[in-house]
Amino acid sequence: MSKAVDVTGADFEEKVLKSPVPVLVDFWGYACPGCDLVAPHVDAVAEQFEGRARVFKVNTSEEMDLAVEYGIFSIPALLFFKEGEVVDQLLGAVPQAQLAAKLQSLID
Repeated sequence: MSKAVDVTGADFEEKVLKSPVPVLVDFWGYACPGCDLVAPHVDAVAEQFEGRARVFKVNTSEEMDLAVEYGIFSIPALLFFKEGEVVDQLLGAVPQAQLAAKLQSLID
């Protein structure tokens, strides 16, 4: 069972920006009820799209520079990357189907 993998500033470029497939990045933090609600959906989407897309998590408390770079002011923030660029985003605890639909649209 695949789950979303942590990514840090040290490997963000390699794993996210240089990815040959679309990427979903979940910017989250501790003591965030919305983050706790969306986490199982993010993990399920990681499993659903294994081999066709990548799914990562960024802890905004530990990776403040990434949060600032991508303008994260509210969490959870879910950013969708394609060819190294942010192409879409969702804010808040969104349903799994919505995450999957956004990611699928980047693959089609």
